[in-house]
Amino acid sequence: HDLGRAGLDRKLFGKIWSWAKERGIPTRPREWRARHTATPYGRETEAFLRCYKNDLAADGIPMTAWAKEQVEMRLGYSRRLTRRLQTVRPAIRKMGVTWLPWMQQVMLYYYYPEKLATVKPWVRQLAEILVACEQFEAYSNQRRGRDYYVREKETLVEAFAYLETLQREGIVSGTVVEALRRLTAQGEFDAILEEARGRAFTPGERRVLRAMES
Repeated sequence: HDLGRAGLDRKLFGKIWSWAKERGIPTRPREWRARHTATPYGRETEAFLRCYKNDLAADGIPMTAWAKEQVEMRLGYSRRLTRRLQTVRPAIRKMGVTWLPWMQQVMLYYYYPEKLATVKPWVRQLAEILVACEQFEAYSNQRRGRDYYVREKETLVEAFAYLETLQREGIVSGTVVEALRRLTAQGEFDAILEEARGRAFTPGERRVLRAMES
């Protein structure tokens, strides 16, 4: 996932996408295409800039070349990832890793689920697991919450509510969500979640965690 975010300017990225979220503007390619059906596939970044660059500039966020890259990190993630992979594949080969098409497919799944419409079931399930775990961590991550999501605090209730939204949208299966819920209840993610939140759980929060599966 982070390969497509090479060059991330956390502060500027957060400003742009917080601005968009506050105004109900789609922030992911599939959401953009659902609302703006005339946008050519793969041109979501350009469409966003045409629609909103003047408004962003008026609010103190000029769309410089660097700012446009921050937009592409979300709305043009596929092409950005492709460019980055072309750069890093020699290093990946030196690590002894053989790069296969399914690896890029699972990386693209969250933003472009349609790209996995005909893959083998195990590839789809791996992609679902990666999306579920990444979003679960994202909704628990204090720094990302401040930078990306206009969020003042992190709650596991909101994290699972979003996973259930993804389940209703057909992005993740009930099997994956329930497995994540069960592992959370068993305490498998406590250390990771505490690190993401930047503090230890309170006794009350631990009781909520242990009851996640019930």
